[in-house]
Amino acid sequence: MRYTTLPKTDIKVSKICLGTMTWGNQNTQDEGFAQMDFALDKGVNFFDCAELYPVPAVPERYADTERIIGNWFEKSGNRNKVVLATKIAGPGDYTAHIRTNGFSKETLNDAVNNSLKRLKTDYIDLYQLHWPERNTNTFGVRDYKHNPDDTWTDNFNEILHNLDEIIKSGKIRQVGISNEKAWGTMRYLEESNAHELPRMVTIQNAYSLLNRVFEGDMAEIAIREEIGLLAYSPMAFGVLSGKYIKRTEGDKARLKLFPRFARYSSKNATEATKRYLKIAEDNNMSLAQMSLAFVTDRPFITSNIIGATSLEQLEENIDSIDITLSDEVMTAIEKVHDELPNPAP
Repeated sequence: MRYTTLPKTDIKVSKICLGTMTWGNQNTQDEGFAQMDFALDKGVNFFDCAELYPVPAVPERYADTERIIGNWFEKSGNRNKVVLATKIAGPGDYTAHIRTNGFSKETLNDAVNNSLKRLKTDYIDLYQLHWPERNTNTFGVRDYKHNPDDTWTDNFNEILHNLDEIIKSGKIRQVGISNEKAWGTMRYLEESNAHELPRMVTIQNAYSLLNRVFEGDMAEIAIREEIGLLAYSPMAFGVLSGKYIKRTEGDKARLKLFPRFARYSSKNATEATKRYLKIAEDNNMSLAQMSLAFVTDRPFITSNIIGATSLEQLEENIDSIDITLSDEVMTAIEKVHDELPNPAP
């Protein structure tokens, strides 16, 4: 395994992070336990979860993933071996069963306290805002279109002050953002710098061979401002395993279970995946490992969040850490990207 630190901290994390959003839905608790045991044995010390998980978010399974992790900590005694990240759910129609009052002081304290109980720990290493409160172009929306009726008011400073109190209480160590855009990221950093408030040390956004939108403006922010990307969906919901092209997906494959994530199955996404599959096969790699190796070695990446529904998938994904793509492979990848840029934003 290879390691780095969360930016501007001394918290050491593996370059591969274990994603957990299938536990409690596609995976049982026992399978989640097995994945955590295996990942830790392979040197993965960074686990990411959220109060929203498992996905899709439904009231009857709310926060079951955190409960599974907490049960594993209790059984294994391995809490001190893991850098643990979780998230507070943002506002929206599909999270109304969780709460409807955004990131208020009351909400933040309630969410942190409940996550701590479920996770059976007294601290969280990295606490993240799952997505912005304001209306902006997230989750597959290509372009920003301003809504003049948006009632949101700027509360970046207030949020950071409230997080500062929670940090000082010892319940969380560091804070980060997720599904955020360039303007919001810089506003958080501006408030931190101007008022000596907690600094967002990471941003968790989608990034893969099929979605390199982060490179448009966020990559420069990440590098120059030292806010590290935790890349999620590096396999584009399993599309970049090649199984949908090869017709080897099982009945429990994610896109069969959740066809609403159709952006990964568009005509251009499918064509780009075919081309990436050929590059991988021509260079004696699986498409999965080439896709993950590409993400892990980008200069703005702090950690690459992998997810799997089987130990076989998990092993293949973790082993991608040992692969370095050649200049020839990178050139071939860039050629596809030039011709079919970001087919699944």
